[in-house]
Amino acid sequence: MRRVFVALLCGVALLVPIPASAGVDRADAAAGWLARQMVAGERFEVEFDGVRYPDQGLTIDAVFAFAAARASRGYADRALAWLARPEVSGGYLGTGGEAYAGAHAKLLLAVLVAREDPRAFGGVDLVAGLRGLLAPSGRFSDRSAFGDFSTAFSQSFAVIALDRTREGAPVAAVDFLAGTQCSDGGFPVRFGQSPCVGDVDGTAMAVQALLAADRPVDAREGLAWLTGVQQSSGGFGAPANANSTGLAAQALAAGGEVHAAHRARSFLKSLQVGCAGTPQTRGAIAYDASGFDPATAVRATAQAVPGLTGTPFRALRGGGVAGAPTLSC
Repeated sequence: MRRVFVALLCGVALLVPIPASAGVDRADAAAGWLARQMVAGERFEVEFDGVRYPDQGLTIDAVFAFAAARASRGYADRALAWLARPEVSGGYLGTGGEAYAGAHAKLLLAVLVAREDPRAFGGVDLVAGLRGLLAPSGRFSDRSAFGDFSTAFSQSFAVIALDRTREGAPVAAVDFLAGTQCSDGGFPVRFGQSPCVGDVDGTAMAVQALLAADRPVDAREGLAWLTGVQQSSGGFGAPANANSTGLAAQALAAGGEVHAAHRARSFLKSLQVGCAGTPQTRGAIAYDASGFDPATAVRATAQAVPGLTGTPFRALRGGGVAGAPTLSC
């Protein structure tokens, strides 16, 4: 395993890779660090105007990370128990006539990854709820007085999650997603924008969904677009960052782009805090090459771990060790 030096210069962490030495797997260490950041060992929160609110989406990202690393299973179990609370899931899925496609799709996938019953999760049938948001066009749309904010993430998570159910993903939904592809070969995050321009995150999600739904031909140009925008560092995004690179690494691995996926994983490894970091930061993955920042490291680590393992969303399975691994320094 390669390690990472963290040097502090004027208060900024600089990341410099160093040779390998014995220790736990990089993804294990990242999952362990992420687990130790959870509030009460079960959830993440976000602060706005001095008030802290539950962050169900980031908590689900952590569940995906734990499954990819096959580590911190106990934290994943507690996170699912927290998400099953009606006051928690209701605020996320929508109440009072509101229903959000992305939330239904993402939570459904997390429940399936954890091998829990998606038709009776906290008293909610997530499968029926998501299918009820399928528009005649094939788009999974929000039912909300505030408008429809569904995106490529909503659609892709819905296709991937429903593909794992006995009914499978609706053909109309897969067709809709394939039909959002831009002329440049990439996929946008937001639908209906003109001009249509490929986006790394949107393309990585769409490619994973199309491959999960056995539509490799539709995914092929998206994969080619991703390899075409990969930077010399192996990273993706502007600037190259852990979040976008993690998603891209998943898609590239799923599509058999072995060399490009390896380069993306190498970039993610270069962002990981190693034994030269403080004990509190070891294992974390920084957002970008500027170094560890507690404001961005949690989300960066959560979204980087599946890319670090090369495990696409369709293949995530819960389990593994219960504890939160640490680097052996």
